Amino acid sequence: MQLIALSPLDLGLAAALVVILALISWRLRLGVERRLLIAAARSSVQLALLGLVLNVLFAQRSLPLIGLLSLGMLLAAGYEVMARQKRRFRGSWGMGLGSLSMFLSSFSVTLFALLVIIRVEPWYQPQYLIPLLGMLLGNTMSGIAISLDNLTRAAWDQRGQIEARLSLGHDWSSAIALLRQDALRAGLIPIINATATAGIVSLPGMMTGQVLAGSPPMEAAKYQLMILFLIAAGTGLGSLVAIWLGSRRLFDERERLRLDRLAPGRSG
Repeated sequence: MQLIALSPLDLGLAAALVVILALISWRLRLGVERRLLIAAARSSVQLALLGLVLNVLFAQRSLPLIGLLSLGMLLAAGYEVMARQKRRFRGSWGMGLGSLSMFLSSFSVTLFALLVIIRVEPWYQPQYLIPLLGMLLGNTMSGIAISLDNLTRAAWDQRGQIEARLSLGHDWSSAIALLRQDALRAGLIPIINATATAGIVSLPGMMTGQVLAGSPPMEAAKYQLMILFLIAAGTGLGSLVAIWLGSRRLFDERERLRLDRLAPGRSG
């Protein structure tokens, strides 16, 4: 089956639906129409630029260029993790904690998939590495952001209980253990729901793309299963690292709760 190319008019018709939604938001005074239109414009520019960059990468297969793009994706994801939190960590910890967690999880899982599961030669082929890394970063980013947001909010709201446990002789780890468990659980719920409902409620993105491109449905299903398993592992590992580092950062070397290391709360 031949892939049907989309014209600018086709994309314009799809974009018109977003404009209609923005008008509905304005009419109902929801206050999200501006953010909706900005998000749509950003995605259009970003995906168009990515398409141009990938054309160059696919033609050259240059490892330094692929590494530079991967680093840019990681830093952008780290910024988004910080931006989505109501009470983020101050200074370089705000962005660095999410970036480090995703580096340790998403990059390691991507390399495992390329070297052990798919066994592509060379391992840095951009048509495999970039999509896999992008899917892992995007989903791991969401899990880490949710986990950290729940941890810092709960630590702020329950600071009295944490300090009471410390005064009773608990160490920092046991004083915040329940909050840490709840934060990890919250970060894993989205990927658990997505995995459990795949093929029943939703047709995941990678499988949809492969089917539209003409791949056999069963082969597309196998690739999608692999992606779901990799995302689940990456999200779990990334959230674990982020929560451990974040919870440790909330206490100083004398095991005192240090909420001054969090930035002031923001709305939204």
